[in-house]
Amino acid sequence: MAAPMDDDTPPFPDDAVEVGRIAGAWGVKGALRVQPYAASPQALFGSRRWFLRPPEGPRSSAPLPVLLRITSAREHGEGIVASAEGIGDRDAAEALRGARVFVSRASFPTPQAGEYYWVDLIGARVVNRDGVDLGQVHALMDLGPHAVLQVRPDDPQAEERLIPFVAAYVDDVDVAARRIRVDWSLDY
Repeated sequence: MAAPMDDDTPPFPDDAVEVGRIAGAWGVKGALRVQPYAASPQALFGSRRWFLRPPEGPRSSAPLPVLLRITSAREHGEGIVASAEGIGDRDAAEALRGARVFVSRASFPTPQAGEYYWVDLIGARVVNRDGVDLGQVHALMDLGPHAVLQVRPDDPQAEERLIPFVAAYVDDVDVAARRIRVDWSLDY
């Protein structure tokens, strides 16, 4: 159950994107260990307002604040250590363990030309150079050197396509139109 919002707490954003979870406390002064969902967690660094939701699965009876106002955040190993207003000791930080962290998509740093946030690609229609609709991006896989689009055809009997997200196969990405044009045949 979420703690009630006070008058100056903004509502949960309509464009909220889940970007990580609180893994527990770090130190004795209330810092939080955060496990980001991205290898480059710029969305967490780009926003000073983190919205919280309870962990999925069994619910804790402790209420969560709806919003954390972040005062500092830095990389630490494979995670992030952050401090927030009102979280002043280890017990307060530990009480947030498992909380899912969301930020407004509007607060993400602007990507460079040719760079895309995965959240902007998921749900996009994929069409080939002949205009044939290959399906919709269901997810992406990070294979190290490059990502791979997991494209699900509309026909539930058809097999999912795995298309490398590299310039050799991806001709154009139109985020606003939610469309990706690829050099990919139906028989690949």
